Amino acid sequence: MTHTENNTVIGDNSERSEDSSRLSRPLVFLIATASGLTVASIYYAQPLLEAIHRTLNLSVTHAGLIVTASQLGYALGLVLLVPLGDLCERRNLVVLMTIGIAMSLAGIGFASSVVMLLALSVLAGALSVVAQVLVAFSADLASSAERGRVVGTVMSGLLLGILLARTVAGILAQIGGWRSVFWSASVLMIVMAGAMYRGLPVYAPNVGLGYWALLKSIPPLFREERVLRLRTVYGAIGFAIFSTLWTPLSFLLSKPPFSYPTAIIGLFGMAGVAGASAASVAGWLADRGRANFTTVISIVLIIVSWLPIWLGRHSTWLLVFGIVLLDFGAQALHITNQSQIYRLRPEARSRLTASYMACFFAGGVVGSSLSSWIYATRGWTGVCALGVIFGMTALGVWTTVHDWTF
Repeated sequence: MTHTENNTVIGDNSERSEDSSRLSRPLVFLIATASGLTVASIYYAQPLLEAIHRTLNLSVTHAGLIVTASQLGYALGLVLLVPLGDLCERRNLVVLMTIGIAMSLAGIGFASSVVMLLALSVLAGALSVVAQVLVAFSADLASSAERGRVVGTVMSGLLLGILLARTVAGILAQIGGWRSVFWSASVLMIVMAGAMYRGLPVYAPNVGLGYWALLKSIPPLFREERVLRLRTVYGAIGFAIFSTLWTPLSFLLSKPPFSYPTAIIGLFGMAGVAGASAASVAGWLADRGRANFTTVISIVLIIVSWLPIWLGRHSTWLLVFGIVLLDFGAQALHITNQSQIYRLRPEARSRLTASYMACFFAGGVVGSSLSSWIYATRGWTGVCALGVIFGMTALGVWTTVHDWTF
């Protein structure tokens, strides 16, 4: 059976042989690229907040809500849309959702009020969960022996999309204004939808549940699977930390002593690209039973990273160094979490993803909203203190449920 022919119908993963052929590299690359480009849709705004705030005459707090709105939409999409991956044919589902993203991004480019901007940001965020449908899709197509590696590769693409979105957005905004970023991204989504329609296999799950029954089956999964609950806590805290850094960063960099233009602010996304390599490393370690070790090292690295980030308020190089450390730790923790939950129930991977990622992005909403408010009232030192508090909370959870053996 080949996974590269778009007219091949593949059944539920629970019915596939573990000796099935490995995923082809072009197909893994396509899924990784699609994951990165679709999830990038909710991150284009981060380096543009200062420009949007000036154009629409918004307060700093209201401008920060643009990121919060996208993440809130993403959390809603995780609960309401990602479970469809266990119900609907996957290829058509991801293609239609990607077209919806394109329309939402085009609308953001034409937004003339904060209400319109926030509403479309919620919609774009909700549809951008197609990235998570694709991650679960890759886990279903992979054999158990290669699942950690494949998911790690796809997540590397997803994380690169998140990080490079800021860089590309900053450069495009410098050339054609912030609206051109969303118009360009809209066109890119249409192209990506066509590529996925041609390249992805037809995948027909057979769960045997209706949509509402599918949604109602998620809370029992959460109650019954201790590993899912624990990894969800780590994930939510990890993304709260990630958002605590990136949401107010453009405000810090646009003011003295930096006073960087939008294009330079966007380039700071490149500092986190090194962290994307953590995805493959974490996936490789998870396949070899080292998830406990990777978890605690990731959390400690995240906590330590806030010292150079705090000192970096006066030094670009220290700030970049801290960003690299934090992104590496955050991404390694996230991949380790996913590798563990995908081992639980093969027939429910989309619902496991929905449960984990909804809490993950709820943590992001908390982090982005709190960091915007704290930056406005307590400055960069307050933001860094918040990041350390989140990190120590994660370490406290780990020490409560694990011993110090690896």
